[in-house]
Amino acid sequence: MKARMNPFAVAPDALGLMVDFSKKVEALGLEPSLCELVKIRSSQLNGCAFCIHLHTRAARAHGETEERIYLLDGWRESPLYTERERAALGWTEALTLVSETHAPDEDYAALKPHFTEEEIVKLTLMIGVINIANRIILGFRVVHPVTPRSEAA
Repeated sequence: MKARMNPFAVAPDALGLMVDFSKKVEALGLEPSLCELVKIRSSQLNGCAFCIHLHTRAARAHGETEERIYLLDGWRESPLYTERERAALGWTEALTLVSETHAPDEDYAALKPHFTEEEIVKLTLMIGVINIANRIILGFRVVHPVTPRSEAA
C-alpha cells in the first residue's frame, strides 16, 4: 500500500480536533481494555491495518492478553469475553456496519443489562470515533509502522 498523503502533517489543526475529541471520549470512564477491544474490532471490520496495529499495542499496554487479541475476530465463539464485552462488541459490529445492520433492536437491548444509559452513549461515541479514524486512515492510505523482521523476532 502506498500512502496518498499524511493528513496529520497536511492539516494538523483539523486532525488535532479529532485526536483531542478521541482523548476526551477515552476519558469518559469506560474501562480502557473494553475501549481497546472495541477499537480493534471496528478496525478489523473496516480493514484498517494502521488502527489494528496501534490499538493491539495499546490493548497490551492495558494488560490485554495475546490470546484475547488473537481471538477477537471470533469473539462470538470464544468463552474468553465477558457478557459486558460481548454486548459492546455486538454494538460495535452493528454500528460499524450500520449500512447493513441498521443498528438492530436486539443489539441495543443486549447492552441494557450490562451498561447504564450514560455508558451506552459513551460507548457509542467511542465506536463513532474509531470509525472516523478508520475512514481518515484508510482514505489517505496511512501506513502503519513496520518493524524489520530481524528486530521482530
